Amino acid sequence: MSNALFSYEKPFNDVSRDYAPGSMDRKLLKEAIEEISSNVAEIPLIIGGEEIRTGNTGSVVMPHDHKHRLAVYHKAGRAEMEIAIKAALDAHNKWAGMSYTDRAAIIMKIAELIKTKYRYILNAATMMGQSKNVWQAEIESASETIDYFHYGVHYMSEIYKNQPTSEDGAINCVEYRPLEGFVYAVSPFNFTALAANLPMAPVLMGNTVVWKPATTSLLSSYYLMKIYAEAGLPAGVLNFMPGPGSVGSKVVLAHKDLAGVHFTGSTQVFNGLWKGIAENLNTYKSYPRLVGETGGKNFVFMHNSADATETATAMIRGAFEYQGQKCSATSRCYIPVSRWGEVKNQLDEMMVSIKTGDPRDFRNFVNAVIDENSFDNCMKYISYAKKSSEAEIIHGGSGDKSIGYFIKPTIIKTVNPHFLTMEEEIFGPILTLFVYDDDKFEETMDICNNTSPYALTGSFFAKDRAAIRKSHEILKYAAGNFYINDKTTGACIGLQPFGGGRASGTNDKAGSQLNLLKWVSPKTIKEILMPPRWYSYPFMEDK
Repeated sequence: MSNALFSYEKPFNDVSRDYAPGSMDRKLLKEAIEEISSNVAEIPLIIGGEEIRTGNTGSVVMPHDHKHRLAVYHKAGRAEMEIAIKAALDAHNKWAGMSYTDRAAIIMKIAELIKTKYRYILNAATMMGQSKNVWQAEIESASETIDYFHYGVHYMSEIYKNQPTSEDGAINCVEYRPLEGFVYAVSPFNFTALAANLPMAPVLMGNTVVWKPATTSLLSSYYLMKIYAEAGLPAGVLNFMPGPGSVGSKVVLAHKDLAGVHFTGSTQVFNGLWKGIAENLNTYKSYPRLVGETGGKNFVFMHNSADATETATAMIRGAFEYQGQKCSATSRCYIPVSRWGEVKNQLDEMMVSIKTGDPRDFRNFVNAVIDENSFDNCMKYISYAKKSSEAEIIHGGSGDKSIGYFIKPTIIKTVNPHFLTMEEEIFGPILTLFVYDDDKFEETMDICNNTSPYALTGSFFAKDRAAIRKSHEILKYAAGNFYINDKTTGACIGLQPFGGGRASGTNDKAGSQLNLLKWVSPKTIKEILMPPRWYSYPFMEDK
């Protein structure tokens, strides 16, 4: 094995199952949902491979049935965070020294376990714990997670193959060392795949990690930890630390061995982490790597040459799949007045057919928002629009949290392109649109470009090629993922590396080599085969 060169070819993306009526996939998934729903799991901390129960507990509930408890979890405190950091540091040398082919074998086994043995239970945990319909769970909890691991191994081998040229009499090479210290990973509730990738991208590159998962998605995250252990991930490489982020972060940011932060969440929290690191710069052995994907105020911009049905479909899918709780979700739209009537007719036809409710009923397109805080926040924006003379609610506008945190998908039409819901991130099933004069096409694109501090995703719909070219010019920095005649969501690993600029994050493109390169510290090595034996050079000779 030591005398072989390994290369991992570019993989194919996982094929998502459709769970059609009568299919075996549908039957097995429903059995997994019943298993998840019928039990109350106990979720411990996992430090150095050991389960830790602090006795300070919280509950995981179904967002769509919030009286139904899925799990009890133990919260990490200051003392446990310090123990976890030590466990990560203790495991570092052994994991970093392991052959990349051995690390790859573990990662590939994780992907295979998800693809075969754990696909249905992981999807079920995502559906029940995060209130996702079956398709949304399948495409990200199963397929995207598998793709992260398959492509990660491929990209890792491509990075290692990237070596300098050796000159006559010398050998040059680059060693892609893991970072010196530990990485802190903070993952959000909305994607199980992100809960997998944020800690495991650094792990893949030889780092050890302290992982703080979102408390509202702990059930699926806990299943990931069980899968990792079954695949043979050594103890201490990844330490699982549920609990309040404020407690853990204080310990992490003050530690001299912090080597990096891998984060997805709000801009406010990421800014707080960045400031905390800045305040402790003199503490660290090296400058910590900061990788963050944060907020978004993503747009659909329609030119008058676009197809109305295609645009309306993208608006609804982009805005209301997973209740708009995607960093990439469509939140604002710009429609030319000459086409508004057609677009409205299409929206009207589609919106009346949308069903909202429990994800266990597969007919429901929209499910519950994640918790009461999210529900109350969304209703605040809806109430504001109802009271404003600058806006009208043309669809939805109601919510009910008596059983689950359900909000009817809502479309607001405004006469002000700077209306509150056109500018602020909401993270819920609320879409605001502005109808512009056709002769103000470029002017309105400029408004779109300058309205939001974010620059995550955006879509431009047109058939006119000159208009498409103009969109590239004016909206050049408005989105890190830019789509032509497609919705703002659904970036696919290996095809569209994901990330945005401005206040949307560091744009280090999850699911690509660009992200993995953040988790290594290259070391250039030069070896001279016949070292010189005298100091002088030929130009110094006097003849």
